[in-house]
Amino acid sequence: MPTPDFLFGRVLEMHDAVAYRHMLGARDKRVVFTNGCFDILHVGHAEYLAWARAQGDALIVGLNSDPSVRELKGAPRPFVAFEERARLLCALRSVDVVIGFSERTPEALLEQLRPDIHVKSAQYRVEDLPEARIVTAYGGEVRLAPHREGSSTTDIVERVRAQFTSRG
Repeated sequence: MPTPDFLFGRVLEMHDAVAYRHMLGARDKRVVFTNGCFDILHVGHAEYLAWARAQGDALIVGLNSDPSVRELKGAPRPFVAFEERARLLCALRSVDVVIGFSERTPEALLEQLRPDIHVKSAQYRVEDLPEARIVTAYGGEVRLAPHREGSSTTDIVERVRAQFTSRG
């Protein structure tokens, strides 16, 4: 039986994502944007994305390309290829659209999409986010989502390593 694609969100190219954002704006819908690597999807990600989606009417997720994940996190990351990470995100009810990007940070995406709300984890400070000045300059808002301690991809990888190393 084929995968029911109608149950998935969509992965869009920039021009389609901008058109989607404009369509939502014309309908007075509040657009939320967040971004990340989302390498090994876990409960912290699911809670974070659900929180972000609850801040508005639609959630666009900027997903780091494989080379940008490697640049940010180092080898051997990402553990999961872009296409699979995007497909997993699109399967979440909270995610409406995924758009890939190859830079370290999402300033270029934010410049073009101009979401009403940009969400990042509370593990950051707004004043330390390079993209915050772009969002506030066009009148958008930056919100910090609650951070779930101990559920990062790095934490999970370390727990797996520790288990396999202790069996040695």
